[in-house]
Amino acid sequence: MKKTTTWIILLFIVGACKNSSETLPVIAKVEVPKKLYTEQHENADTIISEAIEAHGGELYDKADYTFVFRKKEYRFTNNHSNYTYSVKNDEKTCDFIVNGNFERYVNEEPVALSEKRQSKYAEALNSVIYFATLPHKLKDAAVNKKYIQSIDIKGLNYDVIKITFDQEGGGKDHDDEFYYWINKETKKIDFLAYNYKVNGGGVRFRSAYNRRVVAGITFQDYINWKASVGTPLKELPLLYEQGKLKELSRIVTEKVVKK
Repeated sequence: MKKTTTWIILLFIVGACKNSSETLPVIAKVEVPKKLYTEQHENADTIISEAIEAHGGELYDKADYTFVFRKKEYRFTNNHSNYTYSVKNDEKTCDFIVNGNFERYVNEEPVALSEKRQSKYAEALNSVIYFATLPHKLKDAAVNKKYIQSIDIKGLNYDVIKITFDQEGGGKDHDDEFYYWINKETKKIDFLAYNYKVNGGGVRFRSAYNRRVVAGITFQDYINWKASVGTPLKELPLLYEQGKLKELSRIVTEKVVKK
């Protein structure tokens, strides 16, 4: 029955498609006491769980939304462990991820793609949905959480959580590293940062703005800031306060609608 429901949703979206116009220094190894290590991770798990709840909680588990990002219409449909992501690239072409399986449709017909192209398009679609629905996927089994510290940014207090990923289940860019600054009062993500290894590597810092709640789920846009390659993520808030980061782009989700 679950499979039937999923494919009904997929066929519905396909039909709709026809009608729709981004070298750390070597440091000495320090042994962390087992008790402290456990407390750090348990604290991080609690903070992330509270952030997920603040942004939408269980509403993510059964959600169906559309939004526009860079002139393309995206849709995510969650039904607990089943999900469908889609993007309308143009009048004729739609991409889908159904429970991890990618397909492209042209004129409502599936088309064969090379493994390389499938991976490229699937990664692009998954990335947009992932960031638009943060912090929902931070509860996945492949996510590793560590509490770093408590700091102030522009007079507000934040818990800082480091996120890494297991190779298995962590995606193509599992070796990327993320930091999240979670507001202690609202429990929401005001800032995030990450470094990546592909194409020579890079460092990004994002500040949230235009926060709004649509049918119980929080959506927010981000200013995407650039820092020099190799800049420790921990140092980015101070550089941000000092005006030493360069604005690179804006991550804007428009026309968010619950279906």
